Amino acid sequence: MTDASRRTDGDDDAPIGTANNGTTTDGIAASGGRRFRRVLTATVTALAAALVLVALVAPSDVNEFGPGAFLRIPVEGLIAVALLLVLPARPRRVVATILGALLGLVLVLKVTDLGFSLVLDRPFDLIADWTFLGAGAEFLSESYGRAAEVGAVALAVVAVLAVPLLVTLSVRRLTRVVAGHRVVTARATTAFAAAWVVCAVLGAQIVPGVPVAADTVAAGLYDRGRQVRAGLNDQETLNTQLAGDPFQNVPGEQLLTALRGKDVLFTFVESYGRVALEDPDLAPEVDAVLDEGTRQLRAAGYGSRSAFLTSSTTGGGSWLAHATLMSGIRTDNQLRYTNLVRSDHLTLNGAFKRAGWRTTLVMPALTRAWPEAEFFSPDQVYGMKELGYRGPLFSFSSPPDQYTLSTFQRRERGPGHAPVMAEIPLLSSHVPWTPVPPLVDWDDVGDGSVYKGTARADRSAEGTREAYRRAVVYSLRTLISYVQRYGDENLVLVFLGDHQPARAVTGEGAGKDVPITVVAKDPAVLDRIGGWGWQDGLNPGPQAPVWPMESFRDRFLNAFGPKSTTHS
Repeated sequence: MTDASRRTDGDDDAPIGTANNGTTTDGIAASGGRRFRRVLTATVTALAAALVLVALVAPSDVNEFGPGAFLRIPVEGLIAVALLLVLPARPRRVVATILGALLGLVLVLKVTDLGFSLVLDRPFDLIADWTFLGAGAEFLSESYGRAAEVGAVALAVVAVLAVPLLVTLSVRRLTRVVAGHRVVTARATTAFAAAWVVCAVLGAQIVPGVPVAADTVAAGLYDRGRQVRAGLNDQETLNTQLAGDPFQNVPGEQLLTALRGKDVLFTFVESYGRVALEDPDLAPEVDAVLDEGTRQLRAAGYGSRSAFLTSSTTGGGSWLAHATLMSGIRTDNQLRYTNLVRSDHLTLNGAFKRAGWRTTLVMPALTRAWPEAEFFSPDQVYGMKELGYRGPLFSFSSPPDQYTLSTFQRRERGPGHAPVMAEIPLLSSHVPWTPVPPLVDWDDVGDGSVYKGTARADRSAEGTREAYRRAVVYSLRTLISYVQRYGDENLVLVFLGDHQPARAVTGEGAGKDVPITVVAKDPAVLDRIGGWGWQDGLNPGPQAPVWPMESFRDRFLNAFGPKSTTHS
């Protein structure tokens, strides 16, 4: 075999680093590296463009979230590109950095809005809602443990720092692309601007209800400005409402005269909303419990009247609803709540105290100092420590409702007790709607040890809505059983929901209505509210009256005051 034939017989004898076609392996590697870098560069640029587009057009309401929300032309993006095209290099980099940082903050705010709309069915309030962030962390700690709280807070801090940084880097990268392709970018921007104008004039929509011509950021910032302005002016509005209170200076002997000698309990059933009575999946069992309870109490001599109130909050913020009902002032954000509880405004609690009742607050989730309690004029506050619970903790790390009511009965309604007015939140139906214990004999409740071995049975397969239904049913059965066991001629029970549950239960557009019921054995009590038009029984129907929650205080004080005196 000749040398020539050996050299062409295969690549075994080819010189090292040389392919059969004469191309070196170093050249192949270099070519592959360049191709990889081009693909990587294009991918990073595409991801940067996608992130900026999301920041520009993403909605702030979970109801509007979907693929159609991103099939839009953001006018703010077109304006920014046009501005960057005409700027010299150094100012362009500075402006790109500023725009990126601002857009990153807008995206953080949008994500916060999405969380608030999912739980509270409204956007985040820049003035009033900062304390909700602390309340959310506390909820995680109480419900899932300290580790969950720390992890969530750490993740939130990282996100708040990382999102603006990533958006800023993305804008700067796209700015370099714009600067490197001025002619193409200018033509594309002009075309998109023309398309935006046409779509805006025609109201064009690819997805119904979602206009192609988007001004999401501009509209959002405008709404924020209005929100901030309204929040800053709210103190003046609140002062006007407080100054106009017709009951502020009414002497005690003219208050609640028709309830003298009665024990009056205002019990808030956590998350007991209208959805529990009307949703086709939830209502059958809840309605059955209320209807059976109506029959049982009627047979025992009790009457009841029911309607709906429109709460000041939904999905959370129970304390806002409590303050709204008791003060007669709509309290729908934390800033207003803070300003309200600093005033000397007369609450229902204060009216009872002024009229001679012993007043109590029974707060099963209270684990620390609560200076706001003074606003509600209590003679006694029962927090977790004062309740003396020795059993396992249930929903929101609180004792079961039956224990709460049993302890209140033992401490405040024993033989020879003075007439008492109590405000009692019942928390067994609090999110996350962990499994509830069975009702036990009231004589066996004791210090709560009876519940050991019954806590937290695994019902994870039930789903959120089923867990919610089960918890509400438990709370309602507990109240009905309490009246059966401890009711008498002097008991007046007002029970109501504080707010609707979160959107995971209600779905979209559920509103803020909550049921309210008055139960009494003395027919004179219900006669006093005969003019309200409320429906008979524990279960208000679809046509039952609906009042603003803040109207209840004045109507209640008028109904049970001297018949010859009406304050309005």
